[in-house]
Amino acid sequence: MTLRIAPACLLLFALAAPAQTIRMEGGAFRVDNWQAAREPAAGWGSILHVYAGEGDVPPLLGSYAVEGGVLVFRPKYPLGAGVHLRAEFSPGGAAPVTASFDVPRAVLASTTRVSQVYPTTNLLPENALKLYVCFSAPMSEGEAWQHVHLLDSSGKIIKLAFLEIDQELWDRDHTRLTILFDPGRIKRGLASMAEAGKILEAGKSYTLSIERDWHDAAGAPLAEAYRKEFRVGPARRDPIDPHEWRVHPPRAGSFQPLEVAFPQPLDYALLMRLFRVSGPSGYVEGKVSVTDEESVWRFTPREPWQPGKFLIEVQKALEDLAGNRIGRAFDVDTFAPVTKEIVGEVVALPFRPRVE
Repeated sequence: MTLRIAPACLLLFALAAPAQTIRMEGGAFRVDNWQAAREPAAGWGSILHVYAGEGDVPPLLGSYAVEGGVLVFRPKYPLGAGVHLRAEFSPGGAAPVTASFDVPRAVLASTTRVSQVYPTTNLLPENALKLYVCFSAPMSEGEAWQHVHLLDSSGKIIKLAFLEIDQELWDRDHTRLTILFDPGRIKRGLASMAEAGKILEAGKSYTLSIERDWHDAAGAPLAEAYRKEFRVGPARRDPIDPHEWRVHPPRAGSFQPLEVAFPQPLDYALLMRLFRVSGPSGYVEGKVSVTDEESVWRFTPREPWQPGKFLIEVQKALEDLAGNRIGRAFDVDTFAPVTKEIVGEVVALPFRPRVE
């Protein structure tokens, strides 16, 4: 027997077909009731986007996959507790589908805390450029500007102190956040400096305040709030001059650390990655540390030091606390003559291990 279906019944079946929906499950986003076929020329990311927060923000980074015919998006970083999410699915030739989600705030006990803030010195220049906030465990993304504040000496929040960009500046492990003071209120001659005034003023005291209800990657609040009090000194507007550094050579045949001392603190993160040591047999493997409030760079070799000539190679991108680089100031006075010029992208400091 052949079953014949009247056109009216076909219409009823079409009307009853389930609508396409987006659901969030286990931190991933899935498009239901749509059979993924061939990937578009522009990639799956051209038809499925997920956004965190409100307003004109870029879509989340992540990976796409087709699992059992279902299109799935997995964010690259953990979703922060309490974050509002918006998903948009726009298949060709069909009406777009949108869905909203709120990541629940779990009431969890946490041991995550602020482990350190750089610079560690309690005296910053008036034109300080950035802060590094380090945590003991990965943190959520999208909450920073709700929980990080700069307070004046009376405890009042200084508005617009930081450059509050939507794409927060986290390291790969989500344990270190870079916070930039608004450069427009640091560089001389800019409109924002004239209108809003300086962020920091020499001779005054301030507090970096980090609230306890900032959530880590597991959705738990910090174990405790954090405060860093500091004073402000004169602005620094001169380029870094390696001729002012002091190199302390280690003893040949030992594991003594090689040290370079600076007259003023330098940028912690850049000190950790912009130096390297070369010797008679090539580049030297070892461990880098930074001490004395970022005014001493220390290198401990994996193998004992051999006699001979060595070089400390430093990239000119190294910065001080005000963003001044080797041979170039962050805030250039166009009327001041340039008295020193350093050629090349790397500065080389020679030394020989001591023979005793």
